This record gives sequence, structure tokens and C-alpha cells, in this order.
Amino acid sequence: MAMNKDLRRERAGATFQPELLTHILDGGPERTRRRKEIEALVLNDPDFQHEDLNFLSRSQRYEQAIRKSSLMVMKLREYGIADPDEIYWFKSFVHRGRPEPLDLHLGMFLPTLLTQATPEQQDRFFMPAWNLEIIGTYAQTEMGHGTHLRGLETTATYDPSTQEFILNSPTVTSIKWWPGGLGKTSNHAIVLAQLYTQGQCKGLHAFIVPIRQLGTHEPLPGITVGDIGPKFGYDEMDNGYLKMDNYRIPRENMLMKYAQVEPDGTYVKPVSDKLTYGTMVFIRSFIVGDSARSLSRACTIAIRYSAVRHQSELKPGEPEPQILDYQTQQYKLFPLLATAYAFHFVGAYIKDTYHRISGDISKGDLSELPELHALTAGLKAFTSWTANAGIEECRMACGGHGYSRCSGIPDIYVTFTPSCTYEGENTVMMLQTARFLMKSYTQVASGQQVTGMVSYLNDLSRQRIQPQHVAARTVTVRINDPTSLVEAYKSRAALLVESAAKNLQAELNHRKSKEDAWNRTSVDLVRASEAHCHYVIVKLFTAKLAEVSDAAVRAVLTDLCLLYALFGISRNTGDFLQAGILTSAQVTQVNQHVKELLAVIRPNAVALVDSFDFHDVHLGSVLGRYDGNVYENMFEWAKKSPLNKTQVHESFHKHLKPMQAKL
Repeated sequence: MAMNKDLRRERAGATFQPELLTHILDGGPERTRRRKEIEALVLNDPDFQHEDLNFLSRSQRYEQAIRKSSLMVMKLREYGIADPDEIYWFKSFVHRGRPEPLDLHLGMFLPTLLTQATPEQQDRFFMPAWNLEIIGTYAQTEMGHGTHLRGLETTATYDPSTQEFILNSPTVTSIKWWPGGLGKTSNHAIVLAQLYTQGQCKGLHAFIVPIRQLGTHEPLPGITVGDIGPKFGYDEMDNGYLKMDNYRIPRENMLMKYAQVEPDGTYVKPVSDKLTYGTMVFIRSFIVGDSARSLSRACTIAIRYSAVRHQSELKPGEPEPQILDYQTQQYKLFPLLATAYAFHFVGAYIKDTYHRISGDISKGDLSELPELHALTAGLKAFTSWTANAGIEECRMACGGHGYSRCSGIPDIYVTFTPSCTYEGENTVMMLQTARFLMKSYTQVASGQQVTGMVSYLNDLSRQRIQPQHVAARTVTVRINDPTSLVEAYKSRAALLVESAAKNLQAELNHRKSKEDAWNRTSVDLVRASEAHCHYVIVKLFTAKLAEVSDAAVRAVLTDLCLLYALFGISRNTGDFLQAGILTSAQVTQVNQHVKELLAVIRPNAVALVDSFDFHDVHLGSVLGRYDGNVYENMFEWAKKSPLNKTQVHESFHKHLKPMQAKL
């Protein structure tokens, strides 16, 4: 079928070459080439073809996912693909961006063995897990507690007479609940439990627990395990429950790289309790990248469809315009497009920082860990909240057809939205970042310097030396200059951090309890963390511009960066006005400039989503097809609905006809 004429015209009118921008997003032309090579391995493989998952039941979707995961593991070995990024690409093409039952085995069970098991434990468990004789999950969350880890109730009591741990789920709320792959797939779990030895509780520790018999896959005696039932999405995933009754495992099954229990029950505590942060930081940094990818997919669908869809009249008697020509449609979609790009660059930065700091950690240097932990917690929350709302905005921008599963957006939404609550509920994440910000503020107030992304707080102490009225702190903001806008965001963050710190101190002066004061200031603390994260994102997006060598690509990215920063100001004008960072006249200019930027970005909108380079199969959308032939394919898609297998549905004869006969 020929390319839709509107999309052909849009692509011809772009001011830059999309593939050059794709190379930047991928991290270089060689990585783009390799990604496409791996994509082709999957797309050209008949084993990975299947009917549209929207037409399958939950049990069928789970079975398809297991079938593809099993094949995937074998083919990864066959092709010799071992690089983590390449494994991720292969996996996401096989599963088309959807979750799959081996996610926790590959993403949590294996990495935790690598980072927290002793060499002896790795010898015992790692190769069987690598070869999938052992299939594992990570059982931390319980019915009664998730993000608040200290509240977890599962117990592991050491019995020195047999050198075993006795695992128990003492209450209904202590039942492990939600781990992916736990319901039907895994035969082992890394279980987090409160360790009791010599009559004392030593806090949370991780244990390798066999849950199903190897070979028969039947649950072991003392183990109750199953699937938790249908969810908002994640149909492919067997999120499960696990209840343990006086279930015994050998002492050697406690992960003992850092903390140990000796045969007589003596507890040896770890050098630093921060060492186990690694996996958490890694997963949270991954979610930042996932926010970018999911929002990019939704933007690709909504923007392409808006170029193909014609509706209404701008001028009487003229042809119906593309809906992308309406300023209101641009105002919905282009800031989200700019946000997707911003999050891509932030995700890449976090990933690089994680790898750099991981090197330091393995050499025993933990100095940068607290900031990395605080930054990934805050950015995980900021990006997932924003992307989650943005995906839904994209769906509504597609009008009625966005509600059809054929648009692909409902699937992106239900798959992405749990990231706002898993791996740390977002509000709690923001409050973790706030703890770090308050600590940094206190250091500055006591005359110490702070480093890293919070170094802007050092300026506050300098300002105190020359006491001025708050409003006189204005930075001269040039609204056409990204670097100047970074300064504006920096001032906003500093002031919101300072304001939260002062409110916290005022509460402390009123009430004795630190916890009470924290709770009564927590709305301000979350806002301070949001402002800090917003500043970091604007700063990193702006820094990226200087690295771009191609002038045409740099120009279009500068437009997006300006739109991201100015739109953020227009949505938070109160902060910028109240702090005296901008004048009322400047706010008017900001709002005007946002509208001007919409018109500037308009000719490049389709090329900008093409640069994300999602293959149609991965995008999974009739509305977002690369060739733009939406309507013909929508009709074809609908015909495949299982309800259309017969002309007359059996319910007609069973229910409607008897009723008609009686009335």
C-alpha cells in the first residue's frame, strides 16, 4: 500500500535528517546499526510471529509470553548475544514492549545473585539459574507492606541445632503478594524476611528459597503459591502470592556476601548497609529510561495520527485541515514530545552515572552513593508521573479512536502505569529525595560546601552574608536562552528547598516530635523535590545541546529544549513570580513564546517522532503506522475480532430469541 500523502508531505518538509537524531538517541550510528540488526533477527523469525494479543484471553496471553520467553532464551544463546543493552533490545522486540514472566528472573533474581551471593553460593545457584533449571523471582512486597520495607512481616528464624532457617508468614498481611513470575513460572524465590537469631531481630535479609519441585513443578510442602488474579494490565504476567508455614531452608541459603549468620547463630553485620542499594538504584534508573520510551511511543502514535486525521473547518468552504494544524492539538502534544526527548537524555545520563559510580563502589568508594540514591528516587517519581499523565493525554488527543485497543495507547498506558507505584511508591520516593535535600541544606547552613546536583544550595549561604529582600534575588532571565532558563529553574529549586527547610524548622519549634514536623511539612517537601528534579532535567537537556555537532539537528533540539523549559514555567508561574525570578511581564512573554514555538516545531513534528525509530510491530498501533494507512487497516483489524467468527452469536438463540418470542 502506498504511503499516505499527508505523511509523505510532512517528511519531505522536515528541516533535519531524522536518522542523525536517531543516532544521538541510540548513542551513535554503530549502536543504531546493531539495534536494527537485532530487531531484524526477531522480526524475520517465524517463531516469534503470533496473532494480535488483544484478541486472546489472559491464559492464552500468559502461554504466548512463556512460549516466546523460552524461545528467546534459547535464541539469545544461539546468537551469542550477551551485552545487557543487546539482550534488552532483543527482549523488547520479542515481547513488543510488554512485560513477560521471566522479567524478574532476568532483571532481579540473576543480578541479586551476582551482587549479594558469596562465591560458594554463586557456584551452587548461578549456573543452574543461568541455564533456567532454576527460575527465580524476587519476593519482597507483601499484602500489607510494599515501599515501607521495615514493616515487612515475613520471618526467618535461625535454628542452630539443625543449622536451618525456619521461614514463616505469620499473618495474612505477611503473605508475599505481587512478585512477577511467582504465580506459575518460578521454582525459586529470593525472599526478603526479618532475620531472628539468638533471640534478636536483625532486620531484613535475603534468602534463596526453593518453592516448587524441580521436574514436576509442584509446590513444595509448607509452601502455598499461586496467581493473584486479573489486574489493570500485565495480562502476560503471573504476579503471585507466597505463604510459608514453618518452611526450613539450609543456613547456606541466606545471601551472605555482606551480612552473615555463623553456624552457632552469631550474626556478623555488613560493613555498610548502603551496599544493597545497587539493585534498587539500577531498577529506578531503568524506569527513567522506560518513562522516555513509553511516552515516545504514545507521542509517535498521536502525532502521526494527527497528521493523517482531517477534521472540521478552519475556514468555511476549504478542505478539512489536519488536526495537527490546530494550535490546541499542538499545545497538547508538542510539550509531551519535548518531554520525551528530555527524559531520553536524562535516562542516558543516569545510566552512565550509575555505571561510573558502580565502578567506584566496587573499589570501596561510597561517597557518591547517597546523591545517586536520592537523584534516582526523585527522577523515577518525576518522570513516571509525567509520562503516565502524558500517555493518557496522547490517547485523548486521538479522539474516539484512541479508546480502541487498535490505537495501541491503552496497552502502553496499562503497561506503564504501575511504574508509579512499583520499585518505590512515587510520593515516598519524592520524600526520600527531600531527606537528602534537607540534609544538604543543613550542611550549607552550618557553613559546609555541598557538591553535585545540589551545589546550587551553596549560593544560599552567600546570599545570607548580604541580607537582601527575597524579591531582590532576581536573576535576569533571557527567555530565548536555555542556559538562562537553567538559572531560573535553579533559583526556583533553591527557594523551594529553603522554604521547605524553614517550614520544617518552624514545625519543629512548635512540636517536639521530628516525625510529626516532617509529616506536617511533607507537601512542601515533595514540591521542593519536584523543583529539584525539574531543574536537573532542564540542566541536562540544555547540556546535551552543546554535544550535538549537526547544526540542523541542534537547532530542532534547541526548539524542543526551549519548549520544555518554557512550558514548565507556564505551568508553575506562581513559583517563579512569588520568588521574584520572573516579572509579570516576563510571564506574559513566556506564554507567548510557547505558542510561537508550537508553530516553529510544527513542520518537524512527524520527523521528530520518526527519529524515535519504532518499528510498526513494536509500536503495535493501527493509528500510528509509519505508512499512515489508518482507516483501511482499522477495518481489517476489527474484522479479526473473535466476536466476528460467526455471523450470529450463540447468545441470540439462547437469550434474545426466546425473549422476542415471549413478548
